[in-house]
Amino acid sequence: MSHQSTPLTEDQVTSFHNEGYLVVEDLLTPEEVTSFVEYEAQGDQPGPRGLQNHKIDAQWAHLAHHPKVAGVVRQLCGPTPRIVQTMYMDKAPSGGTGVALHQDTHYIRNEPNTLMACWIALSDTDEENGGLCVVPGSNSKGLFEFQRVRDTEEHTSWEQVYPMRDRSGHSWDETMHSFDITGLDKEDIVRLSVPSGAGVFFTGMTIHGSFANRSSNRPRRAFATHFIEESTWIYRQDLQDTTPLR
Repeated sequence: MSHQSTPLTEDQVTSFHNEGYLVVEDLLTPEEVTSFVEYEAQGDQPGPRGLQNHKIDAQWAHLAHHPKVAGVVRQLCGPTPRIVQTMYMDKAPSGGTGVALHQDTHYIRNEPNTLMACWIALSDTDEENGGLCVVPGSNSKGLFEFQRVRDTEEHTSWEQVYPMRDRSGHSWDETMHSFDITGLDKEDIVRLSVPSGAGVFFTGMTIHGSFANRSSNRPRRAFATHFIEESTWIYRQDLQDTTPLR
């Protein structure tokens, strides 16, 4: 099925740059959502499961390169965007943990900073089942201070060493851990309700994250793709082989 891209209005583009995020309805049809969720549930996908599945898996590639997503990304990121990574997040009911509030630039250092994401809900998502949270306007305030994850009942905790390389070819290893922004007031955090098939676009500097799924029987499913404009350098070696957005 072909999809016609619906360009954003000037007001939507302005809102994205001012607030750091934008909710766009009806990116995927119900059939597209169901097809991907059922495919993932089968558990017979090709190759190792990591951050580059869009390169080897047609189902992942369909969502990552989706025409409705691509049209928005070209308006917000630039005319020649590239895909950095893709993730599928299936948060189980009754306590499935979220990702602590963070800025993606902490994890994916890039220069110049053109990093942005599209987070598509593959189930109805809201505060009860651990939906996405954002801090409006945080995209224009620089990198915030952070520490290790504090509440492991709410948030996943991890640590990993990543090989890094700059434009000149200098290489080094860097230890990263799950970040948790400090100094935020609760009233700064907006807990979004995003229906299945809709998406949230946000910048690499926008504070976002989620909390545990407190519902008894509602999974919280989402598919996220990160993009950069092609002139941008990514320091993490595992993400340097980016893919042109079709």
